[in-house]
Amino acid sequence: MIFSAFKHGQFTTPQILAISVSIIVVAAILERLLGHIWICECGAIKLWYFITGTSENSQHITDWYSYSHIIHGFVFYWLLTLIPATRKLPMGTRFLIALGVEAAWEVFENTDLVINRYRTATISLDYYGDSIINSISDILYTVLSFWAAWKFPVWSIVAAMIAFELVALHAIRDNLLLNIIMLIYPVPFILEWQSG
Repeated sequence: MIFSAFKHGQFTTPQILAISVSIIVVAAILERLLGHIWICECGAIKLWYFITGTSENSQHITDWYSYSHIIHGFVFYWLLTLIPATRKLPMGTRFLIALGVEAAWEVFENTDLVINRYRTATISLDYYGDSIINSISDILYTVLSFWAAWKFPVWSIVAAMIAFELVALHAIRDNLLLNIIMLIYPVPFILEWQSG
């Protein structure tokens, strides 16, 4: 029944909720199988962790990189609205696609391949992957921002994206755009500036 509903895009709210929880649980289990811990090794769960470049970064509920995941939700909403193949799908189906993509990214981001890439190509020398609570929080930030992009005017979402990127750039010399650049094609002068 769920698979036929996905094919035709006719999900009920309880189905969307059940599939969403299932996707998040599967992502958490896969990360645990990859060897990631549930919470920070420090034993604490902090709502916000301000310090970058330490082993506690990406171990708590919110950090400077949470902004990137908020932007993911905005971008997923717009892409799924603009791409002809997905534009006509009901919002619930587009939401589940975005959630699935973000959850898949969180699992992939926490593989040794990506973790080692972060540690060799970016300023994240002490990055050993996310805690599972941090990954779940990142997924939930994407979920919330997807719905925000659906409900709020485009200008307000664009303004929020720019603000998030500029605040992160000012605070930690990093943001989503620089993160993508440095993962794909590291630029020495950017790395030097970020390290300064």
